[in-house]
Amino acid sequence: MNQPLRSRPAEDAQKLAKRVRAFVDERILPREAELSGPREIARACQEELIAAAREQELRGIFYPGRMSSLEAYLAVAEQEGRSEYGGAIFGTELALDTHMLTRHGGPEIRAAFLAPLLSGEGVSAYGMSEPDSSGSIPATIAATATAQGDHWRLDGRKWFICRADRATFVTVVARTDGAGVGGALSMILVPSGAPGFTIAREMDILGRFQGQCEIVFDGVRVPRHNLLGQPGAGLALMQERLGLGRLLRAVHWLGLAQRCFDLMCTRVRSARGEQVRLSDKQLVRLRVFEAYQAIASARGLLRDAARKFDAGVANTIEVNVAKVAASQALSRAVDSAIQLYGAEGLSSLTPLSGIYRAARATHILDGTDDALVSAVGRRLLDAYQDADTLDFDWPSLSGIPAAQ
Repeated sequence: MNQPLRSRPAEDAQKLAKRVRAFVDERILPREAELSGPREIARACQEELIAAAREQELRGIFYPGRMSSLEAYLAVAEQEGRSEYGGAIFGTELALDTHMLTRHGGPEIRAAFLAPLLSGEGVSAYGMSEPDSSGSIPATIAATATAQGDHWRLDGRKWFICRADRATFVTVVARTDGAGVGGALSMILVPSGAPGFTIAREMDILGRFQGQCEIVFDGVRVPRHNLLGQPGAGLALMQERLGLGRLLRAVHWLGLAQRCFDLMCTRVRSARGEQVRLSDKQLVRLRVFEAYQAIASARGLLRDAARKFDAGVANTIEVNVAKVAASQALSRAVDSAIQLYGAEGLSSLTPLSGIYRAARATHILDGTDDALVSAVGRRLLDAYQDADTLDFDWPSLSGIPAAQ
């Protein structure tokens, strides 16, 4: 079960959201061509924008202690997500690790890994999926961490690891001692410079390299205190991480969806749109309606999941439904926008082609839609096994009453 976030008094979320929106519009969007360009140019541009965001105190907004709650952060995060590159520039990609290390890291981990993350000197990655396993199903994880005296020895492979090309450390899910999946996995922090740590190859996502790589661990030795949480607690930590991670990703996708919706409506009301009377066409109105409905629905689902997270109660169903809804909203919004832009929407003349590729990937990232739909469907049906009906606010599943 999640624990409520503890923090200092909240910064005004709406004011922060407006500041982030202005930074995205004025600093990031005009440079998206550079950010999607050759690697050296993209990296230099990103570092410049990171420094600018840090100077304006807009980086790390969801790091522990700054926002009062996840629900309050949603309005800010949606503005961060209006650019594909917002997560990296505002540091949101690292926020999940700052929370996990704060909650479960010992003093050595906080000094060696958490402190550099918070200061901007460290970059984290998460190694779970493996080339020979079935996606990210825990029971199929084969990487091992063997206790040997005062250290762990890690052996195995991980792939499609985000930020692996620049990470200073990786949180690795590995098989340790213990019976059954529930006690057989642990999380261990591995510095990227450790002997035996090798980036085997870079891996593209729909034709674009975005920092994901395959990593090999060949007899990597790390201290025993690099263990996150307790030995054998890996499965519980994975579930905790997935819940918060899916929400953080999903709200960024919603920001992209809103941007596509804005582009679509602006196109309809432009001089070219009025020339062919786009606003009078029923199918155009249908696209606008359906995109708006999808975004508004996903926004409400995310808020509900975040509210339950802040209350420290189970929210697995809400998280998974919100993740799928945000992914669907983004796909619907970008597809409709491209349809109304025509061939221009397929080209580099608009940001829509890049967003379209990102939208397709969301149906796979952080749990495939098919897997999440199946898991939620099973849980809902199981809840009816001993009852004729259930309250659709799901107090029996979520452990918290609906908002009044």
